[in-house]
Amino acid sequence: MDILPGIISALLALLVGTQFVSITLAVLRKVCWRRSASDVRAGVTIIKPVCGLENNLRRTLQSSFAIDYPHYEILFCIASPDDPAIPLVGELLAAHNMADARLLMGDDHFSQNPKLNNLWKGWRAAKYDRIVISDSNVLIPPGYIDDLRECWSPVNSFVCSPPIGTETQGPAAALEAAFLNTYQARWQLVADFLRIGYVQGKTMMLSRRELEHSGGLSALGSEIAEDAAATKIARRTGKKVAVVREPFQQPLGHRTYSQVWTRQLRWAQLRRSSFPLAYSAEILTGVLPAVVLYSILAMTDVMPWIGLPVLIACWYSAEVALAAVYRWPLGLTSPLAWILRDLLLPLVWILGWFTRGFVWHGNSMTSLKRLNLKRELSKSQTS
Repeated sequence: MDILPGIISALLALLVGTQFVSITLAVLRKVCWRRSASDVRAGVTIIKPVCGLENNLRRTLQSSFAIDYPHYEILFCIASPDDPAIPLVGELLAAHNMADARLLMGDDHFSQNPKLNNLWKGWRAAKYDRIVISDSNVLIPPGYIDDLRECWSPVNSFVCSPPIGTETQGPAAALEAAFLNTYQARWQLVADFLRIGYVQGKTMMLSRRELEHSGGLSALGSEIAEDAAATKIARRTGKKVAVVREPFQQPLGHRTYSQVWTRQLRWAQLRRSSFPLAYSAEILTGVLPAVVLYSILAMTDVMPWIGLPVLIACWYSAEVALAAVYRWPLGLTSPLAWILRDLLLPLVWILGWFTRGFVWHGNSMTSLKRLNLKRELSKSQTS
């Protein structure tokens, strides 16, 4: 008896089972969600790093002023005095002059992460303990803060949300949504359901007092990505990371394939740098490994060829169901974007191992494993 077909069959069953079980868990998470008792509606500081004119920036920044919450401030942080977004932020502040909001400018180089460097002035100026670091391209719903507070508890040190790609214009944007929604967001929702959640930096609520015990904002610079550092801080301190029930939207607008590719390769490098073991398993995701294994079995007459298209159809039907349950963007071309995504996943994974460095908002960065935290803390204290 040949052992190899049995091994291939078992691996195929594992991959197919992982696809359907993960989607089932993500759906169960929504169906079984129970609103938790939240604490007093204490004041919240929202720190928004802004850099350049992104798609839909006016809408996303303006949405910050429509939050239904009694006490919150907004601190817009811009590093360069020449940033083209400055007039837009000034216009929005003038239009909402009754809001507790202001623009802070300047750049403090205390880490290799330019986003954290931009946030530092907001961190120092924040008047509330509860802080939300919110990227400028997130579309803020009126219940934004309450949605985050709903997940806050003594056992959770961070509450976050993956971005959901919406309002796509063109096939490249649809491809980016395919990466963001039923793939990356799905896995984060599953991890949250299993209580092994990890931080996503698009939206991140934390307690400044609690983070100061772990080194303050400088501690988030211990990894090249602040969300990876936050995840490790939570695990090191025995706390959890929670994800909001309904992830917040990121209106994508128009994208080029080059932009999508560059962004996915950058994120791959960051994941490989901070979580190499978990990154190693990513090669087994997507439909392509399952198709290869099934084809090997079909060529050796272990499985019928007719089962291959059935497998592919069922695979993506599960993603259709997931998108429908969460009311994520879904159209006739969505499966085509998912297929292209799955064809690209192995290439992104391979290049993620071997590519070193990338340019982010004009900043050249290298995916170092760790910084010298003691040195960074010393810099931040003297800045």
